[in-house]
Amino acid sequence: MNKNLDKKGRWRNKTVSFRMSEEETKLLDNLVSLSGLTKQDYIIKRLLCKDIVVVGNTRVYKALKNYMEQIYVELKNLSNGNEIDDVTLSTIQFIGRILKDI
Repeated sequence: MNKNLDKKGRWRNKTVSFRMSEEETKLLDNLVSLSGLTKQDYIIKRLLCKDIVVVGNTRVYKALKNYMEQIYVELKNLSNGNEIDDVTLSTIQFIGRILKDI
């Protein structure tokens, strides 16, 4: 039987699962997409309190562009700043940190 090793030669044979709400899942997917990491790598780094380093590439650029377009449309439709949902606000904050660190 061949073992599937990760890039550092570790055999990851343990599965960890948990439940999330629809909003939490959407936010997690947004953050993973913007980080340029795989979902597994992103979750492991966050759980182990390691820094998430966003490395610019075409995938991250496209994700930033798409989310900025979505945010622009949502902001245009707001009558005041209090109506913004938590997922969008968290995504905006994460994009701000990415852009600040570039």
